[in-house]
Amino acid sequence: MANFSNKVVVITGGSDGIGKALVQQFLTLGAKVATCGRNADKLAQLAQELNHPCLFTMQVDVVNQQQDEAFIQAVVDKWGGVDILINNAGISMRALVSEVSIETLKNVMDINFWGTVYTTKAALPFVLKANGVIVGVSSIAGYRGLPGRSGYSASKYALNGWLEALRTELFGSGTHVMWVCPGFTSSNIRNAALNKDAQAQGESPMNEGAMMSSEECAQHIIHAIGKRKRSLVLTFTGKRTVFMNKFFPAWADKLAYHFFFKNGKLVK
Repeated sequence: MANFSNKVVVITGGSDGIGKALVQQFLTLGAKVATCGRNADKLAQLAQELNHPCLFTMQVDVVNQQQDEAFIQAVVDKWGGVDILINNAGISMRALVSEVSIETLKNVMDINFWGTVYTTKAALPFVLKANGVIVGVSSIAGYRGLPGRSGYSASKYALNGWLEALRTELFGSGTHVMWVCPGFTSSNIRNAALNKDAQAQGESPMNEGAMMSSEECAQHIIHAIGKRKRSLVLTFTGKRTVFMNKFFPAWADKLAYHFFFKNGKLVK
């Protein structure tokens, strides 16, 4: 699988950030890449920018099961199967539990969890036939609940558990299931993150310039897919967070609080 030439790679949410970087790098490696997104203009811009004969794009909202199924069928009709499925489409949020609307929580769960379930269920017969790889782009928030991101953390915990169950069911089948946790990566996800009223916050409170680039993150993910790693946790902060939460959970609570709060107010 380390040789991706002529492999059919499906990437959801490929018009921005990590997804876009994955699309670009897989094309460079000789793969046939299909990607989807909700924004038709961004998809058209991506197709024009890359101008590659092995790129297929389709406007899809991953929360719509019928659209997910139609997307996978279109890929199979075009290229005959699916070797690698990367569930990358996702959205974040930023609001306290005491203030957040149920609508925000439902939207985050629908995109991050159910979007992955729908697409994976549609692609599963084809990935099984190819002895391929199913990937979920998760988060450190899937290991450690993050303040201000309760719905996001819940969706990533659910994603990790669902993929782990699927991997166990497929043990010995030749098909590999894995998840990757980028940690804080420079991308559009925080700008598009929902506020308490389910509207895009529009401005990131984080220092994007100090984060790992989407391009570097994509390189690590592709390497992990080639090696069929069980899971991947990126960045020093991410690895430290997972370690601390596993072995020193009370201390991790304190550190997380002081990272995200200042004078009792959520600042990140």
